[in-house]
Amino acid sequence: MTNELNGAEAMVKMLEAHGVQHIFGLCGDTTLPFYDAMLRLDHKIEHVLTRDERSATYMADAYSRVTGRVGVCEGPSGGGATYLLPGLIEASESSYAVLGITTDISVASYGKYPLTEVDQEALMRPLTKWNTVIKQSAHIPRMVRAAFRAMTTGRSGSAHLGLPYDIQYDAVDVDDIWADPKHASYPAYPVGPEPGAAEAAVDAILSAKSPLIVCGGGVVIAGGMEELSVLAKRLNIPVATSISGQGSLADTHPNSLGVVGSNGGTDETWELMEAADLVVFMGCRAGSTTTSRWEAPKPGARIVHFDSDPMVIGANYQAEVGVVGDLKLSLAAVNAELDKRDLSDIDYGGASSVADVKRRKFEIFNRFAQSTDLPIRPERVIDAMMKVLPEDAVVLSDPGTSCPYFSAYYQQPLPGRYFITNRAHGALGYSMSAALGAWYGRPGSKIVAMMGDGSFGFTCGELETICRSRAPITYIVFSNSNFGWIKASQFADKDARYYNVDFNRTDQAAVGAAFGVKSWRVENPDDLPRVLKEAIEHDGPTLVDVICQPLEETNAPVRRWMG
Repeated sequence: MTNELNGAEAMVKMLEAHGVQHIFGLCGDTTLPFYDAMLRLDHKIEHVLTRDERSATYMADAYSRVTGRVGVCEGPSGGGATYLLPGLIEASESSYAVLGITTDISVASYGKYPLTEVDQEALMRPLTKWNTVIKQSAHIPRMVRAAFRAMTTGRSGSAHLGLPYDIQYDAVDVDDIWADPKHASYPAYPVGPEPGAAEAAVDAILSAKSPLIVCGGGVVIAGGMEELSVLAKRLNIPVATSISGQGSLADTHPNSLGVVGSNGGTDETWELMEAADLVVFMGCRAGSTTTSRWEAPKPGARIVHFDSDPMVIGANYQAEVGVVGDLKLSLAAVNAELDKRDLSDIDYGGASSVADVKRRKFEIFNRFAQSTDLPIRPERVIDAMMKVLPEDAVVLSDPGTSCPYFSAYYQQPLPGRYFITNRAHGALGYSMSAALGAWYGRPGSKIVAMMGDGSFGFTCGELETICRSRAPITYIVFSNSNFGWIKASQFADKDARYYNVDFNRTDQAAVGAAFGVKSWRVENPDDLPRVLKEAIEHDGPTLVDVICQPLEETNAPVRRWMG
């Protein structure tokens, strides 16, 4: 290496210094120097060419979720920059570290009405945790370090770096190419709770008669699953989750109640939410879905709130005790405090309460899961998946038809991030491309992505990317020829006055086959187990198009369609 690099080369080397192994992106005019640097330099980064910049960000998002490292995506100026927005805001609001790099027009042409000019810094500012357009090549190394520092510390989130065309050719001192290895993964530099906070939380929990823990995504992000399990078993306390919090405990854990709230929650699980005299929110923002639009806990309820972000504490409920800190460290502090206490008389009966709820919930599920009704009931698909998927399978879902059924009923036997869905903003088209990012991040696991046929139409072009990557991902399409969530909402809230929610039926299996995906179309429920088994075992991309019952006709585990 000489004493100087150009700006594009410096960007590649700074990403490599931060441990980046994969970049997902799409070429453009302003990207020419960056792609040339990727081609010519000796580095360990694999670039995955996508067919849409939105897909690149979704791939980077899922990659980050399964690896705990920063996911990186890139795109050109103009339309490329605007297409990166959906994934960056999803990652930031869901607290995952994703870096979006947009090459830009030359600094020298700013304000002269060049093609694809847009104020990228203003565009990205409200959507990211950290954001800048680099104005001088010498600034590239420290701006990359600042972006990684911001993404991986505190509450993790997304960042954006704009890289103008002309500075990609300008010189950068090679001695400035370095990185803090801590910022290659997250949470970096985790901070424990302040003195006395864990003790106060324990005092509050032990004073309750029927406490309930409700976990959001923070426990899994922090890697605090084992610490949570120790706490749940020690006090025999029931643990519920939001959809994003799935994996905080294995679904088969005796204290794991499952998802509560308006999406993926059931009347049976909601009983414990309403009965709790103290709710412990743990890495959970207590937003509209988990609380069923704040139906429970009721105003004035006793709340203990753990979170890495102090802005969350007291946002929706007055907290009797707030514990600000990394969830793994905070849970360890709680367990250390419990070690000092006499717990001989403490047993909240969580395992028996959870067993009763699950028994009643699955009596209903099993009845529908054995149904021979046509079109196929969604419960039959989930039941067949539980029978054929390996225990370490990673399942992704768009937020439509498949999501509430999977969240309510699938029994994942391992703790950790094995289910991924874009719950912050709920854009359709997420899971098809995100599944490829998950596969690059965790290639040893079986990756399965679920979506409705409405979602399929958003990003089916990425089937070419998936085939080119030779990724053995299985796609399951819940086909009902409508935008199901909205049609079901019109059924529930507008007295079945349907307007512009239906579209023509498409043969998704034929579309998949045209791209080179081994595909099946399933209309008979008795064929599901065999077809899914074949699809899962096939050494290559597969797609199963299931003609299924529309949501407005189902027994969907949705307590409230809006919010």
